[in-house]
Amino acid sequence: MEINNKKIFLLGLFLILNFSCDFSKDEIPNEMKFNGEPLGIASNIRMIYSDSTKIKAILTAPVHLDYTNLSLKYSEFPDGLEVVFYDDFQNQNKLIADYGILYNNTSIIDLKGNVKLTSHDNSILETNQLYWDADFDWIFTEKKFTLKSDEYDINAQRLDTDKEFSKFQTGKLSGTVLVNEN
Repeated sequence: MEINNKKIFLLGLFLILNFSCDFSKDEIPNEMKFNGEPLGIASNIRMIYSDSTKIKAILTAPVHLDYTNLSLKYSEFPDGLEVVFYDDFQNQNKLIADYGILYNNTSIIDLKGNVKLTSHDNSILETNQLYWDADFDWIFTEKKFTLKSDEYDINAQRLDTDKEFSKFQTGKLSGTVLVNEN
């Protein structure tokens, strides 16, 4: 029986590929393991978001953890964050939370713990969890919230609204609303 060099090469390649990468779970080298560590860690950050040379928002946070090395890319703000938003007239709206996570692929921001949104007209929204869809400027929560201004003091469960609160849906509502009679 005659064996040529091509068959020996293919057999050798097959053996190398099948046996050289056969690691048990404990034998995987450390540099090949994902140990849950972020890709990057930053302290005392200040991020400026702009569009056509107009500042849209400024985010500050004591700690930023970058997990964009995962298939579901996200950034985490474990020690809280503050975001100042600017509208087209450069009015400031300020948001603070004890914790935040930004899902990069969806532009959904999940804010938790003492979430407070103060608008330029001094309206204040407070809740324990708030989601913000940055692509659609949409705010929503299933948690209890309060919304206060000079004209209303609302308590409710569930909020679904645009950033101007012009399209507003909520669950069971209690509180006071100033109504002008003509």
